Amino acid sequence: MPTGGRPILTLLRNLSLAALLYAAIISTVELARSPAARSTAKAHLAKALKQDASSGLNKDEDFKLKLATARKVVPINPHANVYNRPSSVVEVIDAYLGKRPHVDTEADLQMLVEECRGTYAGLEKMRDVSSCLEFLAKGEGRYYHLPEEPDRASQQDPRQAEYLDADGRDNTLSRFPHYQATSKESLGRCNGPVIPYHVYWSGPATWRAEVFIKAYLYTQNLPCSRLWLWLDADRDPEIVDRFLHSDPLFARFLPLVERGDIRVLAWNFPTKMPLPGAFDHTDGIGYYSNPGPYNNDGERAIADGVIEDLTGQQYIQLRETQMTFFAQAISDAVRFVILHLHGGLYLDMDVLLLRDMRPLLLPKEHNFAERWAAHNHPGDFNTAILSLSANSSLSSYLLRGGVRMGLNFHPRVIGRMAWKEGRDQEMLMLETAAFDPIWTEFNWDREGRCTVPCLKDYSQVFKGKPGAIKNEWESFDGEPLPHAHSLLEKTNTTDQAAAKVDGYIAGITNQIVPRSVLPIHDSTTSISIDEAGDPLHSLTSTSAEVDALHASGAVADYRVDEDKYPPNNRTLANFFRGAWTYHVHNQWTKRPEPSSWLDVLQKAHDRFFDGGVNPYGEGWEGPQVEAYNLWPEFV
Repeated sequence: MPTGGRPILTLLRNLSLAALLYAAIISTVELARSPAARSTAKAHLAKALKQDASSGLNKDEDFKLKLATARKVVPINPHANVYNRPSSVVEVIDAYLGKRPHVDTEADLQMLVEECRGTYAGLEKMRDVSSCLEFLAKGEGRYYHLPEEPDRASQQDPRQAEYLDADGRDNTLSRFPHYQATSKESLGRCNGPVIPYHVYWSGPATWRAEVFIKAYLYTQNLPCSRLWLWLDADRDPEIVDRFLHSDPLFARFLPLVERGDIRVLAWNFPTKMPLPGAFDHTDGIGYYSNPGPYNNDGERAIADGVIEDLTGQQYIQLRETQMTFFAQAISDAVRFVILHLHGGLYLDMDVLLLRDMRPLLLPKEHNFAERWAAHNHPGDFNTAILSLSANSSLSSYLLRGGVRMGLNFHPRVIGRMAWKEGRDQEMLMLETAAFDPIWTEFNWDREGRCTVPCLKDYSQVFKGKPGAIKNEWESFDGEPLPHAHSLLEKTNTTDQAAAKVDGYIAGITNQIVPRSVLPIHDSTTSISIDEAGDPLHSLTSTSAEVDALHASGAVADYRVDEDKYPPNNRTLANFFRGAWTYHVHNQWTKRPEPSSWLDVLQKAHDRFFDGGVNPYGEGWEGPQVEAYNLWPEFV
């Protein structure tokens, strides 16, 4: 053999050995963690996949899934744990936003931009995030308005609506129906256009999908909104079927799929996308002078990347060689395609809704995104939150631009293209305070006071230990909330705390196993749990199991001085008040520590779904929604 081939063979041999070693290590780790976990998982999965996908979602069993589990022992402090920790040291006011805006309320988007930016050229206010938040929190009387009755969205003809199925009847009604509230079985009816909210996801459902969906249900006007969950079927053709029949976490939302709140849709990258008439879609290059004959599909090319059918309808055409399979590139492109075809609002899955978005989406001109941090370039958009009118001149232009740049839909690339060609001001750029209030602080670009809370990096919302966030209240000058003295003045608060826990998790329909949390004989410092396998790695518990822990001594009197994560004075009422969303910025593997800001958010959600109220003082009228699972490392 020629000597030149030996290095290649040596390299291939070494790569093969490395792959075998890696597989052996991973297998050993998994088996060491739980020798029975793999076979248990296979057994449960096989059983789950035998369900008939065509059977619909009408039986209770469709909402209950047994999960593959891994039993293990975790330490517990009897005097400070998840089962006896008070939820807060202050009296929490959940209904802190007052009454929800009228269904026809519209926001003055131009005012929102100018009050928080200053002039287009000067950007005098751009870096003063705190002042912008104060305006957003206290200035609704200025930037919200209710149009005269003939001009209201509810008074328009549904047959001319921008959104598909805006009237709940495929846009066939001549008037929008009368309002009907939600119930356990019915999503109700909206007395105005129903607006779609779009989100894209690939892979199994995780806690991040759960908290996004719950934040949507917690804040939005549900009869007037629909959540469209787009699942990447290009990567995984069976993903929709799994979400509807065998995904362990998404099973808790299946009653809401049945009720109509959530639409589960397969995302497949289209090969052609329709364009609106009466516009030049050639980017100024011009159409072919001799387009040529129609092909067997009744289509012909009339410009670079543009085809036309026999009816004269024009389309952007994508060839297979243009397709990309990089996850981030797909995500960047998906939002522009979806909004061009369907309109509405697109949100990344790591964006958490804090307020009703409807007033921002009702104005006739509602094309907007947000600024990329405190960058002063007018084309530096961020499209984690993006609103576009469907099949419009702007949506077509942006879509065509991304295609002509090789499917490069990175927001700053698209934005600078629009700026260079004089179209950037057709899409309003809202400042970071509206959707991502710590981004400017994170980049050290802030002017004026810090926000409330004063967070300086994106990991801090996950932290619950005292002192983990320095000077978090440095800008707070409001009235302190009354202390809930009964929770901390008494040494024995176990019964009170246990009652709260029971209120959050009683009645759970999706039991992992009959006994997922067990005391260990003669031990008060360890308990046995059944942790859900991939991808959840979490657990749930029943009130009977909590009672058993009390009886064993594993849960005893709460002592704040022994708690690594003691309750504090954080409430959603002081979490970036005025912002419509909080952007977590990826961090997909992080888990919220007890008493952290995200734990406060979770507890607010749990109270709402268990008989409490949301920020608008509204109770949950719908099917049961299970509480968040617990993380074993924080028990």
